[in-house]
Amino acid sequence: MRAAPPPLAGGTSGADALRPLLDTVLDALRSGAEERGGPLPAGGPEAVEARAAALGAVLPETGTGPHEALRTLVHVLAAGAADPAHPLCAAHLHTPPLALAAAADLAASALNPSMDSWDQAPAASALEALVTAALAAEAFPAAGHPDALVTTGGTESNQLALLLARERHGAVRTVVGANAHHSFHRAAWLLGLPAPVTVPTPHGTLEPAALAGALAKEQGPVLVVATAGTTDEGLIDPLPELADICAAHGAELHVDAAYGGPLLLSPTHRRLLDGLDRARSVTVDLHKLGWQPAAAGLLAVRDAADLAVLGHTADYLNADDDTEAGLPDLLGRSLRTTRRPDVLKTAVTLRALGRSGLGALVDACMALAQDLADLVEKTPGLDLRARPTLTTVLFRPAGATDDTVAGIRRTLLAEGRAVLGRAEADGRLWLKATLLNPHATPTDLAQLITLVEGSTHR
Repeated sequence: MRAAPPPLAGGTSGADALRPLLDTVLDALRSGAEERGGPLPAGGPEAVEARAAALGAVLPETGTGPHEALRTLVHVLAAGAADPAHPLCAAHLHTPPLALAAAADLAASALNPSMDSWDQAPAASALEALVTAALAAEAFPAAGHPDALVTTGGTESNQLALLLARERHGAVRTVVGANAHHSFHRAAWLLGLPAPVTVPTPHGTLEPAALAGALAKEQGPVLVVATAGTTDEGLIDPLPELADICAAHGAELHVDAAYGGPLLLSPTHRRLLDGLDRARSVTVDLHKLGWQPAAAGLLAVRDAADLAVLGHTADYLNADDDTEAGLPDLLGRSLRTTRRPDVLKTAVTLRALGRSGLGALVDACMALAQDLADLVEKTPGLDLRARPTLTTVLFRPAGATDDTVAGIRRTLLAEGRAVLGRAEADGRLWLKATLLNPHATPTDLAQLITLVEGSTHR
């Protein structure tokens, strides 16, 4: 007798099929985290690769069954993870996702709407339209018709911003600060645009006078890029002054607020984004200070009409007569075709926590950064780069060489004790703590300082 195929995740029986599998997954997540014991596995790349190789054949002749496969592989993944939910995993803009957002992501995977035609994603497309309109209004509260596209993150959003500028103006020149994200240089290359003009940022932010000098040398259309939350230091460019310079020179402004954008939800800190609404377009990532599983990016535009150039027709997805009959056309909502409903987890989070709940999480992480800076300043053997603007803290052992700083970071990684990043500033190498875990405590911060001090004295 022919064996029945494995059960599916959707339909009326999908939940019953998923339930026992989820128990296996959750048990494996717990056991893997217990085996790991810290923020990442000890032993470095060789140890992790050896554990993976010990699993045996990736494609066995006869399968091991769903529970064994899930139990084994999820355990190995969890045991070998750099877990952003651990308070000492603080290297990158790598957020610990909220449990409710991860649960919503399961529903998205089970139902598997494909956001390239309405007949594959009826409710998801309606939900996406509502959420993107609401979030675009946060960035552009006084605009008549703002809108936003869901992206895979800052890199895609920034590339789209340059593409829209190219479609408006042709061979537009991009002017960026040296502090800008690397994606702008790659985007210009991919789009066949001139290489960006890079303005030095010796103090970490794009200075208005320096921008004015650069724009005075340019002829033709220019898109200026400002940053609200630099990758290395979490700094915010002076947005109102830069907007004034752009207006005086007839340049358009794009703000890369992939890191800092969610400050809009904090009554305490949103003033740091004053001037953001004067941009033509804004990048925001909710898989940073939004606690969403990756990917959860947005490109917001002040005028929805800017997005019309992305329109595209494929008869099997958005035939003209279907569109005229009232079926929504989704192909102009992304450069991708098949696209998962990443909006669901964001919609669930917005509804569950509201503005005040999300704002409180932002405020908690901002306060943690100040607390860590206080600890560094009180520790005689450590130097603080500067008081943090967002949630990034740069520090280093006093008098240490760059090789020593790099060695401390790698030692902590190899031992599985802490995950710290690295950043160059002021001609020196610094340890970087990016604090995105609202559950971290003062005790956790003190332990981080102790680990760095201990590595310094070896």
